[in-house]
Amino acid sequence: MTSRFFAVISLTLILSCKTYTIPVDSFLEQMKKANSENTKDVEINNPLTFGKIKYSSNNIDRIIVSDKTGLEMYLNNSPALEMRVTHKNGKKFIIYFDTAIIENNILKGGRSRFVQGLNREIPMDSIVKIEIQDGGKKFDYQN
Repeated sequence: MTSRFFAVISLTLILSCKTYTIPVDSFLEQMKKANSENTKDVEINNPLTFGKIKYSSNNIDRIIVSDKTGLEMYLNNSPALEMRVTHKNGKKFIIYFDTAIIENNILKGGRSRFVQGLNREIPMDSIVKIEIQDGGKKFDYQN
């Protein structure tokens, strides 16, 4: 009974997350100014404790994405946005969008909010697909 309950909840969460795509060329163009020289220090709430998490964020306010019907729209940057990057070989990697920067044609970004320094580096020429979704995590920027 318990496993059915968790299966239904998991399926609901997966189906309720809207996923958007960004062509790789469009992503590169929109992220031109997102590099290590243009980051800002931010704080977000830690939903597991009452503390805060500090890290460097890119300077992107919003990004143009396409929904599943191809309709373009703006998606505001948020600490809950996750990027799923697909390589030519089919492997998929997830990083948080607000940590994504591009340096020397390499996409760099944070894989975890809780373990600082756990980053991913992906050559842009190996990427075939970029998807962004709100992971539904309760992360919010703190003022």
